[in-house]
Amino acid sequence: MKKEVMIGKRKVGLGNPVFIIAEAGVNHNGSVETAKKLIDAAKKAGADAVKFQTFNAEELATRNAPKAAYQKKTVPGKSQFDMLKSLELSDADFKSLFAYCRKKNVLFLSTPFNIASADLLFGLGMKAFKISSGDLTNIPMLVHIAALKLPMILSTGMATLQEVKEAVRAVYAAGNRELVLLHCTSNYPAKPEDVNLLAMDTMSGELQLPVGYSDHTEGPEIAVASAARGACVIEKHLTLSRKMNGPDHGASMEPEELREMVLMIRRVERALGSGIKEPRRSEEGVKKAARKSIVAGSDIFSGKKIALRDMAFKRPGTGISPEYYKKIVGKTAKRDIKKDSLISWSMIK
Repeated sequence: MKKEVMIGKRKVGLGNPVFIIAEAGVNHNGSVETAKKLIDAAKKAGADAVKFQTFNAEELATRNAPKAAYQKKTVPGKSQFDMLKSLELSDADFKSLFAYCRKKNVLFLSTPFNIASADLLFGLGMKAFKISSGDLTNIPMLVHIAALKLPMILSTGMATLQEVKEAVRAVYAAGNRELVLLHCTSNYPAKPEDVNLLAMDTMSGELQLPVGYSDHTEGPEIAVASAARGACVIEKHLTLSRKMNGPDHGASMEPEELREMVLMIRRVERALGSGIKEPRRSEEGVKKAARKSIVAGSDIFSGKKIALRDMAFKRPGTGISPEYYKKIVGKTAKRDIKKDSLISWSMIK
């Protein structure tokens, strides 16, 4: 299994901290200043990376392409093309955002939606490519990006396992094995019953690749659950306010919510541990108080052969454990043992 990839200076994969992406997407509403505020919010929340979307409306959609149902609700009155046109940022804007991320010490990522956008991002010095679920079957673009030899994070919303396998084969054939898959449900917001987190296990087992989760549900709990399930990357939409106009704000987290989610994920990481079943050092005091020892169930006089009925099993757990009771049955008391006294090996022969 390909256990990890390097994204910037971070190891991403099994046994490493979850790589958390704040998906700013198009929640800047076409404003580079708003985009910078989203970068600030992502950094403050503790995200490892902040991600945007790079596209040219003319290259992304035809002028009569229909909108998704959620887009009709969130951006009424505009065609998909006009909506996308209003959300574009210029090449110079992305250069500015890349430099701002470097200044703020948070990794810049952006999803390209065509080959020209991929080349722009590569030229900026981006450290990895995030590919949207919508381009999972866009094999020509996958091959082009794979040939650039940067790590790739590929979302798999709307896809069958066979489609995922074909995308992975195309990336491998282009000479790139630095690949992370993200399970995803492409609805905004996604219902918990549509999430199917167990598909992460299926992809990991079938494809032997690091698998993460791109979350479109409301609230933090499904993303946190994915961390407990072993997600190595978690992506969550970020907005400055869900009251803002735009297609993705309503299914996004506000800055303080993202910060809380990051803290939850980090706590879950610490809770996962090594997987070795052994007592923790912090349990030792409780172990002595909560476990039981073999004690005299009644007064035992010197010279008496001890039977099971002479024993009781009571707290504290500082004496002989009850699991050794058969080794005491039939032994002889070397001295008087008062009722409720811990029986020790030195008292018997």
